[in-house]
Amino acid sequence: MFDGFEQHSICSIGKEVQNNSILINGVSKSYAMTGWRIGYLAANEEIVKQAGKLQGQSTSNPTSISQIASITALNDTEADIRQMVDEFQKRRDTLLNCLLKIPFVECYKPVGSFYTFPDFSAFYGKSFKEKEIEDSIQLANFLLEEGKVALVPGIAFGADRNLRLSFAASMDTIKQGVDRITKALDLLE
Repeated sequence: MFDGFEQHSICSIGKEVQNNSILINGVSKSYAMTGWRIGYLAANEEIVKQAGKLQGQSTSNPTSISQIASITALNDTEADIRQMVDEFQKRRDTLLNCLLKIPFVECYKPVGSFYTFPDFSAFYGKSFKEKEIEDSIQLANFLLEEGKVALVPGIAFGADRNLRLSFAASMDTIKQGVDRITKALDLLE
């Protein structure tokens, strides 16, 4: 979480809510361990027992390396986590500032994630080599082909006006990516 924003679990409201809730989480976002595939579930004992039966038949076990790394992350100190969050906040701010310099691009300031979700719809209806950009899929494909930047079309999240950009990258990569996006967008007529 950035900018002093605090998130509270619904389970913290009280025992009755806690007994009727299922909390599912993992280390991917909180500890920047995307791809390690370690998650956990907290619920009343009967739900956990039944979920364990289902999970045991539908997925395989995570690697021992992932398990050990997750234990280390979960036991990490607050100072280490704060340092990581501060670094991601700097990256978020850099990406956001670069994006907002692109004319007609609008972007909400994320309070906790590795992603921005800017609105690029002002570029819909524009063309490159007689091919019109009509939606987020076409714009993402155009930026991949002409800018050599991979973005996720917003339609995958129900928001076709937007593209998802990750800032889980170095500052140089972030700046270079936005520069490539800007140069590619300048090709549109």
